[in-house]
Amino acid sequence: MATAVVLFTRDLRVHDHPALSEAAAGADAVVGLFVFDDTILASAFAAPNRVAFMLDCLRDLRGSLEQRGSALAIRRGDVVEEAIAFARHCRADRLLVSGDVSAFAHRREARLAQACDEAGIDLRVMPGVTVVDPGELAPGGSDHYRVFTPYWRRWRAARWRPMHRAPRRLATASGLKPGRVPSLEALIDGRPAAGLPQGGETAARALAERWLRSGLRRYGEQLGDDATSRLSPYLHFGCISPLELARRAADRSGAEEFVRQLCWRDFFHQLLAANPGLAHHDLRPRRAAWSGDDQALADWKEGATGVPIVDAGMRQLLREGWMPNRARLIAASFLVHDLGVDWRLGARHFFDHLVDGDLANNAGNWQWVAGTAANPRPNRVLSPDAQARRFDPGGAYVRRHLPELRRA
Repeated sequence: MATAVVLFTRDLRVHDHPALSEAAAGADAVVGLFVFDDTILASAFAAPNRVAFMLDCLRDLRGSLEQRGSALAIRRGDVVEEAIAFARHCRADRLLVSGDVSAFAHRREARLAQACDEAGIDLRVMPGVTVVDPGELAPGGSDHYRVFTPYWRRWRAARWRPMHRAPRRLATASGLKPGRVPSLEALIDGRPAAGLPQGGETAARALAERWLRSGLRRYGEQLGDDATSRLSPYLHFGCISPLELARRAADRSGAEEFVRQLCWRDFFHQLLAANPGLAHHDLRPRRAAWSGDDQALADWKEGATGVPIVDAGMRQLLREGWMPNRARLIAASFLVHDLGVDWRLGARHFFDHLVDGDLANNAGNWQWVAGTAANPRPNRVLSPDAQARRFDPGGAYVRRHLPELRRA
């Protein structure tokens, strides 16, 4: 009996999952595997907000696979070693994984390829993390795009891969011991924010359905909850397919700005794939020195700068592990251009708290704001007052997140 193992990473869903679909089509039995990587658990990637959300996602994914007759095994250790050992235990002849863009992911895929070759296991690296695969689109004379607008034109005209339906029925290997989904306390120190959303594909699909039906047309108009999708955590962990979102949104009126943001996500992913140091090194160095004002940075982190629109976003970040993209841009611009603080310090604070903390998006947006990467106007400054008048004209967003101003 041919058995395939699907190694899940940040693609925690069953709908439009190319690796899962390929496994289901080519094997008699399919088993899911997720490995808690000790290297990641000891790094900044394992922020409490993201790990807590991911645990929800894993519990939901396990339920979805069990409903279809399969299973999700949980292991901890070195991903490559655990994946090979698990595949051998299941007598699997095929291992499938979704490709990713970070330097860590590339090293993992290279090690998997070598280990699978030595073990006689067929490795398939499949798409699924982005709408268009990084590296698929490139301008003449370069291997990737550095400026968004020409990428956006090519991306819209590109032929997207077909969508995959969720498998209706799967068989699993016999004698499998799946293992428990661990508690947060068993993995890392620290407590998550009180206002985290429920993780998982079930919650993601319900939210997407509501958003596409009733919120899409107002996307980006204001900072209120009804003008943003809140889907970014689910996209980061692959609880919903970016391709499915893009296809479904593109069929509706008023969707261009939302689809454009999905393109920005792809753009930053291809930028990181080509520039592994994106999170730490300026792509286009523009500033000789940054301010060393530690108090200004501390006030910014706590939402105590005295600038309401900035402080509101930073307080929301601490309370919910999330903030609208517009609030992120306003806060980032204020830190970099008004306070003169190195963008890397702001990016690290965001990464420590964002439940959707994505290396490509976070670093890409911060470098865009700082004028050190994909911004054709490097000296662009977002005035907090002008941004507040445009995106929070009645002050509802500020009052919601700054209790001291609710009677103002």
